[in-house]
Amino acid sequence: MSSSFCQPARRQLLRMAAALPASGMLATLGALPRTALAANFPDRPVKFIVPFGAGGNVDGVGRLLGAAMGPALGQPVVVDNRAGAGGTLGAGVVAQGPADGLTLLVGSNGPLTINPFVQAKMPYDPLKDLAPIALVGFVPHVLIAATNFPAKNLQELIALSKKQDVACSSSGIGSATQLTLERFKAQAGARITHVPYRGGSSLVPDLLSGIVPLASMEFSTALPLHKAGKARILAVAGAQRSPLAPDLPTFIDAGVAGFTAQSFVGLLAPARTPADILRKLEATAVASIGTPEMAERLKGLGLQVASPKERTAAGFGEFLRTDYERSREAVKLAGIEPE
Repeated sequence: MSSSFCQPARRQLLRMAAALPASGMLATLGALPRTALAANFPDRPVKFIVPFGAGGNVDGVGRLLGAAMGPALGQPVVVDNRAGAGGTLGAGVVAQGPADGLTLLVGSNGPLTINPFVQAKMPYDPLKDLAPIALVGFVPHVLIAATNFPAKNLQELIALSKKQDVACSSSGIGSATQLTLERFKAQAGARITHVPYRGGSSLVPDLLSGIVPLASMEFSTALPLHKAGKARILAVAGAQRSPLAPDLPTFIDAGVAGFTAQSFVGLLAPARTPADILRKLEATAVASIGTPEMAERLKGLGLQVASPKERTAAGFGEFLRTDYERSREAVKLAGIEPE
């Protein structure tokens, strides 16, 4: 506890400590008001655990958010990349770590809403062991076709798939983009064969050459290909049309009712973190995400900023529970067995 800890609370602690045996000290600390224990939070640098390597969208968002929140918190925010097991390793470090608000998770689909259904041994439960702080932003998924693909829109794709075999690639088995494809197939009644690749960038050359006619991928990866005329986006899985390409229809526009899917990035803490610390982190994150500067910087990464409701802890929690159940359903549809 730093020297700026309020004097009345310090005197109270000393009097109580003098009156109790050493074995009662921990109980005394636990009995103090949480507002007193957290009044000086944070008194040390804050660490953002990014459960992937440097350079990706999750890492980029974490660094932007840390740079914005640090000055408001009065302490530097340090990004620590802990890649491994599809994000489970880094997320587990936070879920099982100290609940003091000083080590937070920059989380995404994999470690939060997909891995529980595709990994046989999870060291944490994302809905029980992690507390949502704020959703930062998301990238809608799209279906994008090679230039020689005969279907020009989503309805033509659905009709074509009922007449002949159609192959569609994704960034891998159990990836967020595969699960989007499986949900689309089930809802639209499309007959499409999944062709998994190892990573989103590895499938792009085969899409451009027409070796694979169709791909499910993130909008940020697909849009430059579409704008350059190298491939054609059939539909975007956003709730509304993207301001980056308002001419492109959504799945909903194309008749797939209520269909949305995205890769997201948000901030979380260990679930045991004191409520007043969580509230302070939430308020700081919400204010940081809501600036025009942050919106522009997220746009540069290909992300859309979360809505005002989704930025709150309650809104992010609701978002996570919905995506979690969608992933559960999609993994069943795909017939993926946990490994």
